[in-house]
Amino acid sequence: MNEQDSRHEVYMQEAIKEAKKAMAIGEVPIGAVVVRDGEIVGRGYNLRETKKDPTLHAEMIAIREASERLGGWRLIGCTLYVTLEPCPMCAGAVVQSRVEEVVFGAADPKAGCAGTLMNLLNDQRFNHQVPVVAGVLGEECADLLKRFFRELRKK
Repeated sequence: MNEQDSRHEVYMQEAIKEAKKAMAIGEVPIGAVVVRDGEIVGRGYNLRETKKDPTLHAEMIAIREASERLGGWRLIGCTLYVTLEPCPMCAGAVVQSRVEEVVFGAADPKAGCAGTLMNLLNDQRFNHQVPVVAGVLGEECADLLKRFFRELRKK
């Protein structure tokens, strides 16, 4: 494992911690962190059921927090780590906020817009494209989701 892979895993573990916070309150376990210069500047986990707001995905919350902390909407030099591949809304927010890289864990066959269903992050028609690293700790991220939905079905 090279240094970059190791760094990606460290920050994905932080996103997994956020996902576990969501799971603890009955939300779908998705977590995200925004990193710049080796520092986490934004954190988020799913809150859409709790707050009854469809925009409160982990990525949206982490991007909003990073923007507030950094004092601007352009997240230049930032990497977004998220446990599940971004949906169309979150991929759009990534493009709009100028995040420079997205690293995700599990692919999303139902809404993934970072390569699975389509890749909004690398669409040349937009004025900003975002490199994607897929599958970092993907099995661990997918297992969290599987466990959550298995428990939900039991109820």
